[in-house]
Formats: sequence, structure tokens, C-alpha cells
Amino acid sequence: MTAEGPDSRNNTTIHDVSAEFLLYLETVRGFSPHSIIAYRGDLLQFELFLGGHRPVTSVTLEELRSCIGKLSEEKRAAASINRFIAAVRALFAYCRKFQYIQHNPALELRTVKMPKHMPRFMTEAEVDALCAQPGKKELLWETRDKAIFELLYSSGCRVSELASLKLQDFTGDYESAIVTGKGRKDRRVYFEKDARNALKVYLADRKKRFETGPDGVVGPVFVNQHGKKLSVSGIREIVTRYSGPEGTNHHVSPHTFRHTFATELLVHGADIRAVQELLGHASISTTQRYTHITTEKLIEIYNRAHPHGGKKK
Repeated sequence: MTAEGPDSRNNTTIHDVSAEFLLYLETVRGFSPHSIIAYRGDLLQFELFLGGHRPVTSVTLEELRSCIGKLSEEKRAAASINRFIAAVRALFAYCRKFQYIQHNPALELRTVKMPKHMPRFMTEAEVDALCAQPGKKELLWETRDKAIFELLYSSGCRVSELASLKLQDFTGDYESAIVTGKGRKDRRVYFEKDARNALKVYLADRKKRFETGPDGVVGPVFVNQHGKKLSVSGIREIVTRYSGPEGTNHHVSPHTFRHTFATELLVHGADIRAVQELLGHASISTTQRYTHITTEKLIEIYNRAHPHGGKKK
């Protein structure tokens, strides 16, 4: 701590305590560089609103609420406003913990309501069309790109999990693999026949292309044209390319495969707890959002299939 005694702490400015707090997050709490950048941006905005020279003890709840009001006036997204609120709350909790303040005005701050966005998913026909694109268009690397699409759809992996897959993570016949998800938690994901076949074709092609076989090699499954690990952004670019104007012209992201995976399982009767496990969700509430989609889809199927479903009363 840079302050000396209660009197000097009472005069600590917003700017100084913010800088100290960011250093604390980085060195003591071990926050990632990405998180530090996000916190720094929000706290800089906070300083601009109230003035970095202000003693942190002088900040009131009304002033904090006025900051949120200004963000709303600027038409900031609800997610951005809530991130700002979280950063301010964390700063004042730090100040209270280390006795820069005796009362924490941020305790009564409330987050703004988030709009409900239903996850985007593909129909079976859309999935089939996208998975067929590498063989039709030959835009990048046919066997690799088809394997990426098939594995994403079959497993429900996050794109970061797929990019991090190593050959040694798979079982013998590529029926399943261990992936490391959020919170460094490992889970097993599974691959059906189409995905396994696509993966085998790709690995054989990769062996010919780079004159080294995947068997026994410890390294990434998916590589770029130079044989180096394919990045998350690289996979996103591949999906964008094939789902853009050159391909299906029906743009999706790698995460759309994950949404589709979950939706299809629930529509076909899978237990929600099993789907939670397969997706690696920490909370069942995250998985439950898919039930809204499946309910609508089931009603659509019912109306289309039932003899009286399409009749008007």
C-alpha cells in the first residue's frame, strides 16, 4: 500500500486508488491481460465522469447512479453498462477492504435489465448445406474445414475448446475426447460417425501434405496451411467464409453449431442435465434457455404434422 495512516487514506484520489486496484488484480488476483484491459477502460470512464483528482471518500451513491445515467444517455449496450457497474463495485469493495472508505456507496448499485436474446441455431438442412460447402467450393482446405464443421456440430464444443484439441486427447477410434472448458474444467465430448470419418480423412490428408503422420505425434489437431496450430480467430474466419456470400450466404458463427447441438438434443428428448454436462455449463439455468427454443420448435413441428394442426377454427 502506498498510503500512510488514516488521514492520508482519506485524501486518496480516484485515479490513485484505481491504479493500485488494477495492480492488485494483476499481481495478487492473477487476472488475465484481457480482464485488466476491460477493468482499466471502465475505471478510466469512471474517472472522466467524476474527475480522477476527487478523493474516493467524497463519492456518493447519487453520483454513481448519475454515471450509469450518462452511459444510458450515450446509448451504451446493457452489457457494457453492467460491466461498468461491476468494475465500480469491485473498486469500492477494494477500497472498503483496505479501509480507504468507511462506507461503500456502490453496494446499492443495481444492474440494468438485459434484453433477452434467443440463441441462434441452424436447421438440419442448414447444417447439411454448410458441411457440404468445403467439397463444393474448395475455398480453403476441403478436408480440414469439413472436419471442423462436423466436429463442432457433433460435440457442441466451444471454438476455443476445438482449437485447443490435441491428438492425444482422443480415444483410439476418435469416438470421444477430453476438452478443457471454462474454469479449466475438463469434460468428455463425443463424436458420431460422420464426424469421425471426416476427421480420419483430414488426418490422412494432413499426413500427405506435411509428410508427417499424426499417429503418435503430440500436437494440435487442426493446423493452418503452414502446419502451425489453427487459432480461434482462424476457425471463426473459416466458418464465416463458408457461410458468407461465397458459400451458403447464411452467416453463422462457430458458436451457432453449439447452439444447434443443444437444441437438437433437447428437441429429441435428451435430459436437460445430460445436455448441461455435455455443454460444460456450470449452471443449469444457462442450459434452460434452450428449452424456450425447443418449445417453439416442438409447437411448429406439431402444427405441421398433426392432421388438424394447420386448420383454422
